[in-house]
Amino acid sequence: MRTALITILYEDSDVVVINKPDGVLSHGDDGTQTQDTVVEWLLARVPEAKGVGEPGVQKDGRIVDRSGIVHRLDRETSGVMILAKHEEAFLHLKAQFQNRNVYKEYRAFVYGQMKEGSGNIDRPIGRSASDFRLRSAQRGAKGILRSAVTEWERIGQTKSHSYLRVMPKTGRTHQIRAHLKAISHPVVCDPLYAPSFICELGFGRLALHAHILGIEVPKGETIHFVAPLPQEFITAADNMNG
Repeated sequence: MRTALITILYEDSDVVVINKPDGVLSHGDDGTQTQDTVVEWLLARVPEAKGVGEPGVQKDGRIVDRSGIVHRLDRETSGVMILAKHEEAFLHLKAQFQNRNVYKEYRAFVYGQMKEGSGNIDRPIGRSASDFRLRSAQRGAKGILRSAVTEWERIGQTKSHSYLRVMPKTGRTHQIRAHLKAISHPVVCDPLYAPSFICELGFGRLALHAHILGIEVPKGETIHFVAPLPQEFITAADNMNG
């Protein structure tokens, strides 16, 4: 079980902050029959968190258990997540995400050279017209187009790849992956947004990691939680700098 690899970065009576490994669902919203989710891990550790937060509802009316989930990471993305143990904590944290008062910093390796040292991607995101699993920030996106802003800074670069610090200012589904695809620099080893690209730089997983989360915990202190970089990221960065 991949959930056995979940590590705790911080815990108090209100929240638990984890480093989620890649390959683990935040919750079972895709209909997958599996126990390998963050929700199941949380409820095994904190049974009283059952029912905390907002349950999801599938198109067929099925209720999805999202106990303790304040924000989510894609299954393929690793990194820091904060989970609520009770309803008051959930509401305190959720308000900060809704008001965009949370600092989020990811690390990503992408295909191609970035011409500038930093940039801002301000493109609304809708659904892909060709694949229901995807979001799109490009012409032809369908459905409701929601505003989305992503800032990035280049950390390193080779002739064929770039290493980025990525700061999403909004929280749309697949935002970073869709935005980077839209500017023709998809994330390395992305099975959804770069299926025809070869996994390179030693990655066998999506090269996207939620590195830092800055948020005020219910006790009133603002903390920047750091999920250490996975070994693949360290190795790829060292090879890039070398």
